[in-house]
Amino acid sequence: MRQPIIAGNWKMNGSLESIRTLVSGLKDGIRDVNSAEMAVCPPAAYLAEVSSLITGTTIALGAQDLSNAASGAYTGEISGDMLNDFNCKYVIVGHSERRNIRGESDELVAEKFKAAQDAGLTPILCVGELLEEREDGITEAVCARQIDAVTDAYGVSVLENSIIAYEPVWAIGTGKTATPEQAQDVHAFIRGHIASQDQSVADGLRIQYGGSMNAGNAAELLAQPDIDGGLIGGASLKADDFLAIGRAAG
Repeated sequence: MRQPIIAGNWKMNGSLESIRTLVSGLKDGIRDVNSAEMAVCPPAAYLAEVSSLITGTTIALGAQDLSNAASGAYTGEISGDMLNDFNCKYVIVGHSERRNIRGESDELVAEKFKAAQDAGLTPILCVGELLEEREDGITEAVCARQIDAVTDAYGVSVLENSIIAYEPVWAIGTGKTATPEQAQDVHAFIRGHIASQDQSVADGLRIQYGGSMNAGNAAELLAQPDIDGGLIGGASLKADDFLAIGRAAG
């Protein structure tokens, strides 16, 4: 049985004051989330503060990115070991905004994935298609290519200690959401693609949906057999909405 995971990607949002208010609200309501694991991924500048605030709770901490290098002359970068200093459990790699705005290649994302695991972190590997790629009918090929960049380099077994987040890029921050059936179809494809290499890894892998999940549509999306949680953007910035998504997971 795969435990659902609801992870909030706060992106480049927040201030000390707003984050303290948000975390206070999460702590007040987390006891009502029964089955889902809840995690938050604040901006790097606030990792220390959030780590301190959630100590003693069931809320896990994640980061939004890391370097593919362990240390060295990489100004502005953050290593996996640095994230460990703040008790991070998860780190997002390959988010569409990193791929499409910052130009990160599949190969670089794979290196970041491995760097996360080498540091003892659990990577959340984001995959998904642009609108034109969906319209061209190559959604599955895009997702397979992004996953294969990791498994071809390091073997399918590395996915055992990871999460995949399927994020249709056209549904991120646009208010558009893939229908539950569209999302399930891609999640099932991803699981089947991995099963073709290792059934056991595929069966145990948690696959999140990352395209504008919110309190209103979460229950229907999370009811799909291959959707094991959500990577939540805007809705994770409001404690009530984020907790409602957690409760919708069962």
